[in-house]
Formats: sequence, C-alpha cells, structure tokens
Amino acid sequence: MLAKNRWFAAPEIATSDELGVSGINISFWHGLWVPKGTPQEIVARLNAAVVAALADPTVRKRLTDIGQEIFPRDQQTPEALHDFHKAETDKWWPIIKGANIKTQ
Repeated sequence: MLAKNRWFAAPEIATSDELGVSGINISFWHGLWVPKGTPQEIVARLNAAVVAALADPTVRKRLTDIGQEIFPRDQQTPEALHDFHKAETDKWWPIIKGANIKTQ
C-alpha cells in the first residue's frame, strides 16, 4: 500500500514505508471541480450540498462500506482542495516531466 497510513478497509496490509520503501506516498482522493469563472456563490452552494451529503449517516455508511475514506470536515472546502491539489501537482509534476510521461 502506498498510502502514508494503513487503509481502514484493509488494516492488515502494510504500507510501503513499513516495508522499507519510504517516500512514495500515494492515496486515493476525490474532488469536485467547476469551470473557471463559476460565481463564488454557486461554488459555496455546491460545496455546502456536498458537505451536507457527506455528513448524512446513510451516505457516510455507504461510502465507508465500499472503502471510501471521508476527509475531515475542515478539509471539505474549496480552499483545502485547491491547496491539496497544488501540493500533489508540485510533488508529482517533476517526476512526470522527468519521465517524459504524456497523456494519450
């Protein structure tokens, strides 16, 4: 497993760090994007709807039943997604570029 921590759905699987291969941490995550220029009030309403859905016990149970980890509430904001996405891009872009990886 390449995540920094063991996955709650399969805690018996060791992380790469635990197996002696450190520094390669990749985790699954989801985000919701809108077109550039979308009015801020629309972004806020959409975010509020997603946050409300993720707070619903039935939705949370269904997502965790299929192995989805729900980020803490303070990470369920457009700003947190932006910061996370930027950090991931900053981390992986030099590797992608250095390996000459192209989209198809």
